[in-house]
Amino acid sequence: MSSNSGRQPGSTDPVKDATVSALERVLDPLLELLFDAGVTVQEFNRIARTRSARIATKRVTNASGRASKSRVAIMTGLPRSEVARILSSLDSLPKSKPDQHPARRVLAAWHDDPRFLAPNGDPAVLPIFGKKRSFERLVERYGGGIPVRAMLDELMQLDAVERLEDQKVRAKSRVPIMTGLTTRSIAAVGERGRDLLETLAHNVRRSAQPYFEATAVIDDGDLELVNFLRREIAEQGTNFINSATSLLNRSQIKRSSKTAKSSRAVRLGVTVYYFQEESPNDGEPTVVGTHSRRKNLRRQPGKPSKAESK
Repeated sequence: MSSNSGRQPGSTDPVKDATVSALERVLDPLLELLFDAGVTVQEFNRIARTRSARIATKRVTNASGRASKSRVAIMTGLPRSEVARILSSLDSLPKSKPDQHPARRVLAAWHDDPRFLAPNGDPAVLPIFGKKRSFERLVERYGGGIPVRAMLDELMQLDAVERLEDQKVRAKSRVPIMTGLTTRSIAAVGERGRDLLETLAHNVRRSAQPYFEATAVIDDGDLELVNFLRREIAEQGTNFINSATSLLNRSQIKRSSKTAKSSRAVRLGVTVYYFQEESPNDGEPTVVGTHSRRKNLRRQPGKPSKAESK
């Protein structure tokens, strides 16, 4: 996309110009993803208009105490009739609460729940099936109803677990890396992208008490060293995320404490990510939706479990 496509001739608003330029850069990878998923520009336009009316209504309500459709129309540039229609349709939508990705929840429990830890505190090597300490019980408790075989397939696809002999599995990573064009990986794009943009926007609006954000970047990296650097950064990033997770867990509200009811809960988190931009004609082709062949799993003789049924 051209960096000047959204600017008006003779514009004298440098902040607006810079915002449009930033928007174009943010939209480029998002549009690539939309096209991969078959989302049209018309659908994107509808979503943008709907979200604009919703966000503007929230801002107007916070400022004046009431949702003025006329002020929302002025702020967004949308016709007042369209604002009214959008807000009316939003009122009828069911409210949903974001939840942690099931694969992440299972891996986190595998690293934290004493019932699934080895004596040294590491995630225990678990039999896939079993009535007591097993991967089946782990998924049954933390997988949100996902069948044990489906969860194992997902974690193996993410290279987060390793299948061993005698139908046992070992955790390889606490942090699964979403790859491939799947509903879960796309959901992760929305969640991580929103968190990063909200942090950057917060720091732009407020100079006092900014949220932590830092980037290490070079423009002339040696292509021969990329694989080594990627592995090193992944290892260091995983170690940092593990430490951050332990710190965040200690800050959770203790539901059994006397002050639990009066405590305000806030969503806290930190994300570490690696990025790489190829020079023209140097990039490798993107392969979408590649999956390894599923290995057969057989339950040892015994009573079937609900977690296994599909």
